[in-house]
Amino acid sequence: MQTYKDNKIKLFNSLHGQKETFTPLHEGFVGMYVCGPTVYNKVHLGNCRTFLSFDVINRYLRHLGYNVRYVRNITDAGHLLDNEEDKISRQSKLEKIEPMEIVQKYTQDFHKVLQMFNLLSPDIEPTATGHIVEQIELIKSLLSKGLAYEVNGSVYFDVNKYDAEGGNYGELSGRKIEDMIANTRDLDGQGEKKNPQDFALWKKASPEHIMRWISPWGLGFPGWHLECTVMSTKYLGDRFDIHGGGMDLKFPHHECEIAQAKGSHGEEPVKYWIHTNMLTLNGQKMSKSTGNTILPEELFSGNNNFFDKAFHPIILRFFFLQAHYRSILDISNEAVNAAEKGFYRLTTAIEKLPEIQPSEKSTFSVREWIDRCYDALNDDFNTPILIAHLFDISKVINNLILRNETLTLTDLNSLKEAVHAFFYDILGLKLLSDTLNDNNKLDNAMKVLIDLRNKARLEKDWALSDEIRDRLSEAGIILKDGKDGTTYEIE
Repeated sequence: MQTYKDNKIKLFNSLHGQKETFTPLHEGFVGMYVCGPTVYNKVHLGNCRTFLSFDVINRYLRHLGYNVRYVRNITDAGHLLDNEEDKISRQSKLEKIEPMEIVQKYTQDFHKVLQMFNLLSPDIEPTATGHIVEQIELIKSLLSKGLAYEVNGSVYFDVNKYDAEGGNYGELSGRKIEDMIANTRDLDGQGEKKNPQDFALWKKASPEHIMRWISPWGLGFPGWHLECTVMSTKYLGDRFDIHGGGMDLKFPHHECEIAQAKGSHGEEPVKYWIHTNMLTLNGQKMSKSTGNTILPEELFSGNNNFFDKAFHPIILRFFFLQAHYRSILDISNEAVNAAEKGFYRLTTAIEKLPEIQPSEKSTFSVREWIDRCYDALNDDFNTPILIAHLFDISKVINNLILRNETLTLTDLNSLKEAVHAFFYDILGLKLLSDTLNDNNKLDNAMKVLIDLRNKARLEKDWALSDEIRDRLSEAGIILKDGKDGTTYEIE
């Protein structure tokens, strides 16, 4: 397989609005930060598409031999609504449980869903609440430079002062301050600001606000934008290679990140900004208020009003990858059914690879096909083109079975290795038969553990019995004792 020295990736840099040759700051190393979820509710399907897109980017960079440090945060405080109420605080009131119970509940749900989509875990997954001290220090730095000001226990970033000292607020989104001022809504806290476009670094906590921390400005909580600047630079340095997220985060979130980092460190924090596009449902924007929305688990189970059956998460992963990450993708019953048929057609051919017998000569150029696959990925991670090339090779596989095409042993081994790399390692796909085999292995392993626990209970070894149950629970597997025996379920 090829390495990064053999491949020049062209990626679309949102900062400059064009494709650019990817050259990391340090040869052989890539620092990548992606804005993670605000864990106040079940993860949105559109967010899953974003994280899946960066999963492929992460996988491809590692495939090429880059040493990648992938950081994806968890926002567990500070994400304000229009009325300047924290999303997690609001949800804790609605569900009548502690904010950190909300965080724990929906972080677990997020991890479970991404695991079903077969995403690799990030190298570091920091939380906003775990970095309050660092956020306070960054605010102090901005205050000392005159780029922030305190009013009644809240601290705001001074956008006009930042621009006057060489900043360029709006450089990522292409917005002008005059237009931002004209479009500013009258929200809580606007009267405290010097200018409407200034944004909160720290908010004074009202008496009813649950999540609060001690700061030099009194009890309060950090602004949403601050955490990502702090955590990305802490783990990747003041300047790093890739920052990603959904298109909806470009403004104001990412714009504010740039301003905070440049204001504090004096240089552009990110070399390449990558943004994914939105997911629509049946041709319309997803919206809870209109009911035009669906959760991943509703797709997996078939328990919804939009689709005629359940779909395996790997089918949905394949569906997402059939569109370029910068394209709007519309999900519909017809489209996912078509993707499922295509997936089965492709995997049927891949399953036949072991049946191919080598010949004395090759009538097909495996090398040229592999080069085309790399060309697709090097062109801004173009997964639809790569999948098209995989469909091309599925026809070749069928011809090889029928002996209409032939390959030498060397070329056949190269083909098998390449198909495995592109299908499994980079696209992160699986044969559904592999998934069933994994489930069977888990069932067999659980049967052994349940039998051992039953034996311990018969021998009144309650300590061992409880240890088996508790350690499985810690791993997210819950044992249920009933009149027909013990069963298990995965949380």
